[in-house]
Amino acid sequence: MTTTTYAIALGSNRRGRFGSPAETVRAALEAIGVVVAVSPIVTSAPVGPSARIFANAAALVESDESPPEMLARLKTIEHEFGRRRGQRWGARVIDLDIVLWSEGAWHDSALTIPHSAFRSRDFVLAPLAAIAPDWRDPLTARSVRQLRALLTRRRPVS
Repeated sequence: MTTTTYAIALGSNRRGRFGSPAETVRAALEAIGVVVAVSPIVTSAPVGPSARIFANAAALVESDESPPEMLARLKTIEHEFGRRRGQRWGARVIDLDIVLWSEGAWHDSALTIPHSAFRSRDFVLAPLAAIAPDWRDPLTARSVRQLRALLTRRRPVS
């Protein structure tokens, strides 16, 4: 089987059995497996109704798993860390999302790669730009660095 690379976004905004959200992100990185690059952990404001600050990071993971197999592994890790399905955008112990895949795009009923919202989320793009600035979005052909520049340029100056 061919080894491919996945860009994974990690986030936590609730203490879990591993400690603080940042410690939980570090523990999730260890649980994921063959991590070849990891960004610094950054903090970000929540999206939606949650009031808790997030710890976010991005990782590049090598695997011979197909996208559905990788998704299943990430969902298993989330479950083992104590994540339960509930309110969308609510507080969570851990959130693991496949953002990009070295083989391009993927779509089935359970998974879409690239992640549908990653282009509009600086808490994904900033960490990802730290480790894979030249990785190109297979749908827009823009690099992660370019996507981040477009996003941050659009923000109103306060």
